[in-house]
Amino acid sequence: MARSAQILKADWLDGLAHERRASPHTLRAYGDDLDRFFGFLFEHLGGVPTERDLKALTPADIRAFITKRRNEGLQARSVSRALAAVRSFFRFLAREGILENAAARAVRTPRIPRTLPRPLSEIDAARTLAEAGENDVEWIAARDVALLTLLYGAGLRISEGLSLKRGDVPLGETITVLGKGKKERTVPLIPAVREAAAAYVAKLPFALGPQAPLFVSRTGKPMSPREAQALMQRLRSRLGLSERATPHALRHSFATHLLANGGELRAVQELLGHASLSTTQTYTEIDVKRLMDVYANAHPRCKTTV
Repeated sequence: MARSAQILKADWLDGLAHERRASPHTLRAYGDDLDRFFGFLFEHLGGVPTERDLKALTPADIRAFITKRRNEGLQARSVSRALAAVRSFFRFLAREGILENAAARAVRTPRIPRTLPRPLSEIDAARTLAEAGENDVEWIAARDVALLTLLYGAGLRISEGLSLKRGDVPLGETITVLGKGKKERTVPLIPAVREAAAAYVAKLPFALGPQAPLFVSRTGKPMSPREAQALMQRLRSRLGLSERATPHALRHSFATHLLANGGELRAVQELLGHASLSTTQTYTEIDVKRLMDVYANAHPRCKTTV
């Protein structure tokens, strides 16, 4: 008996979660993309798509879906993700012996404009950490300093920082975190990070068990990424920083400042948990751009005469 598109979608997402170890964020985004694809097919084909319809789709049908999404204002990066979701779904169908259709593979991925990360300067990073400690509630101030010091001092993603447990403190000279793709990596911790975490725990007003989240909200519930984003929003408003000054910008700053001060590219790759060296090389381009800006602004022959 033929399964409905939604049942096939549920089986596909289950495979991504358990076999590919996709993150909840990826599962949600891919699921939304496939729902929009099914919605397009409903209008395009005049009814709920069946297995036979999916098998009969052509590259022109896939391109029509991409065109529709572009016309709705979707940027190239999001269009690329939507196409990746559709391709993944059809690979699943082929792997499970349900149907074969290479139409999605025949459609070219949109070119994504390459953008460089926007790190904070060393001065602005220091100002941010100092300003985080300016809170009337002493333990909240200590929490904010500890979290941001961890992101900047160890290069963690916000999800990795918020995943720490109360039992992890006192922190040792290294910590093992679970990054993207459920990959573990060991990150060394400088004294400033360990001291900030210890100061926070000393002021924490809640009795938390070893397995409880280390970073908590005012009510003692786990601190959410949204709260961390809101914290950085307040800090950049008070300090007059760019909108790019987000929690993740502190991770960018960690990598950029290490490389600018003589850190080796391979070592920074390991610290960040990047699977590809080319991803880490992006940070070297930031420093080269800074040098070129200095050159352009300072060299006499680069200045225009009136």
